[in-house]
Amino acid sequence: PSGEPAGGTLVNGQPIGTVAPPPPPPPAKPGPYNRDEVNREVMGFFEGGSRGLAELVARAFKDLGQPVGFIKGNEGGGALVVGFRYGIGTLYLKGQPPVPVYWQSPSVGLDLGVNAGKVFTLVYGMNRPDQIFQRFPGVDGSAYVLGGFGMNYQRVGDITLAPIRVGVGLRLGANVGYQSYTREQTINPF
Repeated sequence: PSGEPAGGTLVNGQPIGTVAPPPPPPPAKPGPYNRDEVNREVMGFFEGGSRGLAELVARAFKDLGQPVGFIKGNEGGGALVVGFRYGIGTLYLKGQPPVPVYWQSPSVGLDLGVNAGKVFTLVYGMNRPDQIFQRFPGVDGSAYVLGGFGMNYQRVGDITLAPIRVGVGLRLGANVGYQSYTREQTINPF
């Protein structure tokens, strides 16, 4: 036997007259989260929500567009001119497995009190989960009398974070500082 098929000659391992199927397309890169997806996540995380939360999300979409991810977590903090904040959460980037993250931050300003609560952070401009592990400077203002919520922006290069905080406590003030995201929990805020 010559090794040729009954109908003709082989070219590149295929009988003449047949066409090899095209290669499969590369997997599509996941797009950003749309407004409905974010609203479902926010309202589910904060167990309902309020008009104020919806307005914060709308403002972030107006200012920054659609996020590529988000962080769901909890944090606590306090200040007497110098402040500290500690948190734990999970980073979700579309098309990537969830990644645990910790954060801690020192701050200084006209700030007094303590608070604890939940944080939902919208993430923009991030391609890989490991890009979260750095310091993000920011300015923050807090006004908690039993409870409250707010949002600020933190930016490094092309990456912007928009933490939305809902908490309880007694805290009033404004401060500047940075938030450091790490792979492991640490007491050292610096």
